[in-house]
Amino acid sequence: MVLPSLNYNFFESKQGAHKELPAKVLQFGTGVLLRGLPDYFIYKANQQGVFNGKIVVVKSTDSAGLNEFDQQNNLFTQCIRGVYSGDHIDTSLINNSIKSVLSAKQSWQDIIALAQSPQLEIIISNTTEAGLVLDTNDLITKEPPHSFPGKLLALLVERWKYFEGDTSKGWVILPTELIPDNGKALKEILLTLSKINQLSDAFIAWLITANDFCNTLVDRIVPGKPDEKELKELELKLGYSDSLLISSEPFALWAIETNKAATKEKLSFALIDDSVVIAPSILKYRELKLRLLNGTHTFCCAVALLAGFETVIQAMRDADFKKFIQKLLNQELIPSVVSDTITHEEATQFANNVLERFANPYILHKWSSISMNFEEKMKMRNAYLIDQYAKINSAPSTYMALGFAAFCCYMQIKENKHIHFSEYFTDTLFKTQVEKGIAAITEKGMKSCLAI
Repeated sequence: MVLPSLNYNFFESKQGAHKELPAKVLQFGTGVLLRGLPDYFIYKANQQGVFNGKIVVVKSTDSAGLNEFDQQNNLFTQCIRGVYSGDHIDTSLINNSIKSVLSAKQSWQDIIALAQSPQLEIIISNTTEAGLVLDTNDLITKEPPHSFPGKLLALLVERWKYFEGDTSKGWVILPTELIPDNGKALKEILLTLSKINQLSDAFIAWLITANDFCNTLVDRIVPGKPDEKELKELELKLGYSDSLLISSEPFALWAIETNKAATKEKLSFALIDDSVVIAPSILKYRELKLRLLNGTHTFCCAVALLAGFETVIQAMRDADFKKFIQKLLNQELIPSVVSDTITHEEATQFANNVLERFANPYILHKWSSISMNFEEKMKMRNAYLIDQYAKINSAPSTYMALGFAAFCCYMQIKENKHIHFSEYFTDTLFKTQVEKGIAAITEKGMKSCLAI
């Protein structure tokens, strides 16, 4: 059966008349995370008549994929499936938030011209952590500059010139790259690059005062296009084919750090969904994600792999593993993250969301992928939790210790590497418990140790 391709006719038949709206956002990147999170919120706000603006996307790598957007009038389907707050979610939408997709290599002058638009107010990026770096050889006179910061700087210079330094014409800049203080990091790169490009003090002052570089945190699993079999099933259900279709979990969080009233006004899409949080500090949200989502992944990873589980959902269907992760979160991790800024209720709610997300049958998240950069993740995410638990309790942990013991065994088996405890913790009670765990795993096997 040959299905028709996605186009405006399908959009209008399913979701109402298509509206022509001005471009208010310039987005660097066409990736699934951007389309599944920021673009989703902008689409949703437009549907409710709140934001009333569209996105121009800059594709920096090459021109591949531009034809797909052009052929589908820049429309794409997002399938949202999973469990959220106890409710089973299985829905889809046709997102029409993208106005156009431009190649940086082929259409740089068109992109530069956008800096002259008074309606353009927001910059969003996700160029991966590798894209948020300083290229000391990058010149803004290149067409285009090589790096994302170089491209952005060229646009800012054009805007400053065109509007003659008008401080009301600065942008709200929202990098979503997964590094701490990403807005601050991007700003520092641009300041250094400004000096390398010998830009004037007047421009640098405008860069600092007129633009709001916001730290942000994004959290949503967006694995992208399903495999061929699942895609065909979805397309039959939808009644059309979509080469840009993406899938995502129901849970979403976009935390944006600012205390400027003008910025909040420009980010009006935040009004339509509690999942968009604008706050003077987003440290709380970063800690919750790092410790309770990422930290749980890291403590559980070797446990699952040694027990023979390939994916997260496979492990969550095992009764003993499910008990282990529930007790790890509720008895040890939640008490360790509660602080002056994070309440027990907030930590518990986030942990409950984590358990629902791990059990999502539509997300096939492989433990082998989670184990990448295992040592660095264990240090960054979990060393703090080990120390906190030791401060709070006079007794050793049970579940963190077993997770760490499994990590040691896994590294020994897979990498032939011995883990030095002193690089991760100093607590003697935890050390003793980990040593017991290693001995038990070695003697009885991981599955037997899970039944605790």
